[in-house]
Amino acid sequence: MARTPLAIPPEIRSRLKRLSLRTRRDMGDRGFGMHQSRNKGAGLEFAQYRAYEPGDEPRRIDWKLFARSDRFFVREAEEESPISVWVLIDASASMGQADRARPDRSRMDAAKLLALCTAQLALMQGDRFGWIALRDGGLAVADPHRGRAQFERMQIELSRLGAAGTFPDAASLAPLWERISARDLVLYLSDCFDERGIAMIERLAKAGREVLCVQMLTVEERDFPFDGGYRFIDPETGADLVGDGAALRQTFLDRFAAARAALGERLDAAGIRHTAHVLDEAIDLPLHAFFGRGALPA
Repeated sequence: MARTPLAIPPEIRSRLKRLSLRTRRDMGDRGFGMHQSRNKGAGLEFAQYRAYEPGDEPRRIDWKLFARSDRFFVREAEEESPISVWVLIDASASMGQADRARPDRSRMDAAKLLALCTAQLALMQGDRFGWIALRDGGLAVADPHRGRAQFERMQIELSRLGAAGTFPDAASLAPLWERISARDLVLYLSDCFDERGIAMIERLAKAGREVLCVQMLTVEERDFPFDGGYRFIDPETGADLVGDGAALRQTFLDRFAAARAALGERLDAAGIRHTAHVLDEAIDLPLHAFFGRGALPA
């Protein structure tokens, strides 16, 4: 049976109108602001030069400037944006976790809606956007394009996306390094429990990509509201732990807080802006943290 395409609730769509995608590159030393290059491209009215990137059309190279500088530069005009937004979604089994109080809303559900909200921002600004679902068995890739058709494709494909398996290995991640260019903005949505995922975004950031990270968490991970005997099972490895919820609560909360703090320090060191989303919070809060008025790099 066909699934209903994923949709953004009206109240969230209304709040997104207050936001604009921002990058460090576009504002330079001035900090953050709506990127001013969103309407630059291959049109007739010249706007600026930028360094040549693989995939640019040779006809856009300024050969006179090459003769003077011995470097390739591309002419941009007021037509299309050079920015591409990539949303990388961790689709491994642990992303299927939900809370007992809301078993119909997993962190994968939240990640998909947050991805669609990001695409909505790009759509409003005329930017290109694409997405990659990350799990073993191969990546599901949709290269960046702009426009309503791309948004509708994302609605349909995300509605079909589920959480299963484990995080992809290094060989499976190889296409990332060719597809994501130095001028792209990357948003990573994950529970951030897999070392391979953190190493992946560290590598992207080290290579000059601007990376944002949202750690998707359940309410039960934040509060650990368990009483009585429980068996806790890792959905990816099958490892389990049997214990009394009340007796484990403080130890879990202390260790979980320490792990999150260590993750934050690691992402800060890599220059990756980051925040967390808990399933009982408004889905657009991370986007307000990144792109709201006054938002600054970590």
